[in-house]
Amino acid sequence: MIGLTSLWINERTAVAPELNRRRAVFVLGKIDEILSWEKTKEQEKDARFVELGEYLCEVRSKQYWRLERLNSFDEFLAKRFADSRRKAYYLMTIHEHLTRVPKPQLREIGWVKARELVKVARRDGPEFACAPWVHKAKALPREQFQREVERHLTGKETEPWEIIYFKLYKSQLPVVEKALETAALMLGTDKSRGYCLEMICADFLAGANLEEPHP
Repeated sequence: MIGLTSLWINERTAVAPELNRRRAVFVLGKIDEILSWEKTKEQEKDARFVELGEYLCEVRSKQYWRLERLNSFDEFLAKRFADSRRKAYYLMTIHEHLTRVPKPQLREIGWVKARELVKVARRDGPEFACAPWVHKAKALPREQFQREVERHLTGKETEPWEIIYFKLYKSQLPVVEKALETAALMLGTDKSRGYCLEMICADFLAGANLEEPHP
């Protein structure tokens, strides 16, 4: 253990990788070029998140930050991403975990949905169903896609809900309860009472539309 841990000092290896100065200058210049659009071309900058994440990973692995006489990669991020260091790590995670998603498709779905997609890729590992999830990311609005990811990860329904109150007379309760019990038997006893009520209402609306051309 002593031999292994002694290789690391302040996030730098005792034997640092050989610094390719020409490549380091190119990569650092590309990062600055993308970040320089922050104030005037925010949408274009976000569209280039794929290459930004790739370049950041290269800076970390090749230690290009040494070219600027910095002490660590974190110090490099603090210099370039003063207000959004977390986003920088998100972009790097996207590059590292979504290697099976073609870059044009990643650009199309955007970095926020790609960040959610990483959660699925991490969870599923080799079983990650890349194509269906990319399709969902393209087709669904952002919030709905986030709920789909949360449901996949937790197995729980995350759709927004609210409690509705209305008054029933005691004489009406037996009819309502009987309808809900019957719906539960037909749909499955694992279904919520809210779902059963929705199906009862949907059945009523379907019948009304059939009987009346213009209800």
